[in-house]
Amino acid sequence: MRVNSNLIRERLNRDTKPFVFRLSDGTRVPVAYPDFVAVSPGQVAVIDAKTEGITRIDSLHVVAIEELPSKRSRANGKH
Repeated sequence: MRVNSNLIRERLNRDTKPFVFRLSDGTRVPVAYPDFVAVSPGQVAVIDAKTEGITRIDSLHVVAIEELPSKRSRANGKH
């Protein structure tokens, strides 16, 4: 299933937690904070929080938005 630009915008507005864009070729593009993403009708630009580099994605290649577990649940193994 492809994720369109409107669904991407909805996710950005819904929550401030980190997530990952999964692309059609299997690539995973992490998003540290929704403010680091710009969406146009055909493109998504993601700023890497560590390097400040920009990853540009054709929005048709976004097949999923994966929510990440909170850092707290990763640290102690509990939810």
